[in-house]
Amino acid sequence: MLRRYSQLWAVLFYLFDMAMTAAALATAYVVRFHTGLIPLTDAGVPDARRYLEVLPFALLISSVIYSGCKLYVPRRVGRIASELLDIVKATLLVAVCFAAASFFYRDFSFSRAVLVIFGIANLTYLGISRVLLRSALRWLRSQGRNQRYALIVGAGRLGQRVADAIEKNPWTGIQVAGFVDDDPERQGRLVQGYPVLGTVDQSPTVVSRRQLNMVFIALPFEHYGAVEGLVKALSREIADVKIVPDVDHVCRLELPGADLDGLAMLSAQASPLVGWNGLTKRTLDILLSLLVLALVSPLLLLIALLVRLTSKGPVLYKQDRMGYDGHTFSIYKFRTMTDDAEGDEPTRWTRAHDPRRTRLGIFLRKTSLDELPQFFNVLMGDMSIVGPRPERPALIEDFRNEVPLYMLRHKIKAGITGWAQVNGWRGNTSLRKRIQYDLYYLRNWSIWFDIWIILLTPFRGLIHKNAY
Repeated sequence: MLRRYSQLWAVLFYLFDMAMTAAALATAYVVRFHTGLIPLTDAGVPDARRYLEVLPFALLISSVIYSGCKLYVPRRVGRIASELLDIVKATLLVAVCFAAASFFYRDFSFSRAVLVIFGIANLTYLGISRVLLRSALRWLRSQGRNQRYALIVGAGRLGQRVADAIEKNPWTGIQVAGFVDDDPERQGRLVQGYPVLGTVDQSPTVVSRRQLNMVFIALPFEHYGAVEGLVKALSREIADVKIVPDVDHVCRLELPGADLDGLAMLSAQASPLVGWNGLTKRTLDILLSLLVLALVSPLLLLIALLVRLTSKGPVLYKQDRMGYDGHTFSIYKFRTMTDDAEGDEPTRWTRAHDPRRTRLGIFLRKTSLDELPQFFNVLMGDMSIVGPRPERPALIEDFRNEVPLYMLRHKIKAGITGWAQVNGWRGNTSLRKRIQYDLYYLRNWSIWFDIWIILLTPFRGLIHKNAY
């Protein structure tokens, strides 16, 4: 839910930015030609339609530059000054691009004064709108909205500084659930008003039991040898993990990463698909899903009719799967087995020559046509077109302990197709190899990577020997 809020705010910021950029262009035209502040040339006042014609191009270029300058990245633990600096960079790039484009456009001579005024107005409008929007968002968080709950690893000097920084900045929407610490004198006691919930080694258990969203590792410098093992242990959970370096006594320069009240933070476990990235991927999912469902709607009706006529039971099969951030959802498929196929049998993968399959089901599975209803899952927001295949919660309880980093695949929405699937790792194949490909996709995600996987799917993902 919190990720969805961040995407909604990204949409709101984007719409405001486009409105401000359009307003800046209109302001520049009016100031230059209709206020008398700048004398007119012999050419007189140009037709406003000339400037309106370039508005779509201006907004398109601005969108690309604003995104590239990270104006839509969530800044829950960042300073507004850094965002204003990014706005300055973005507006300068936009102005330069407009100036370059006008130089090559020979059909009409755009006023250089308009470009200068536009740059100043755009910077002013964007800066003011961002300050107002961020202030509104921070006020909402300070009122208890859009909250995240955090565990601080280490109740010493650094951990207490983290708790103090969070307490002083309620606009972040972060609530401290407590500490974990190995000092036996702190066990079961309150530190700065927050309980010590266990030892450092118990961090994953505390996160799981209390369903926490964030972990701040704030161990003293001499205990950094434990950080690697702790991050590895926390990889079995869904929470975002941030490392707070204990380097104040050896480093006086600003460190990269998020900043909260002067504390540098490095992300060790976070999704790449938040803010603008998440919005871009979601837009692609919706557009392509609507297109696919419109094109294959006759086929969907035909398959539904055949399933109904050839075996008893419902047309669609519904099953619980684990998706983004560990949330469970119901995945939809065309039913390919007899109605009483699962019964009291333990949860397991479908095996080759499974006697529970219907004749039609064998064909649907071989061609992956049974998965077409999952485009409705995509429209509902439970899945993406591209991502790791979702698994049943009962199986995940075993996998998360057997396969290192398995739970990191839930830092992104589950997909109908994926990098592992188009490379042959589907069905009853090596789980470790599948996770290896899923994590590669997670680390290297881009919208172009998604499009490439979608293009490969008809040739390398639909029909496979392990699709049974």
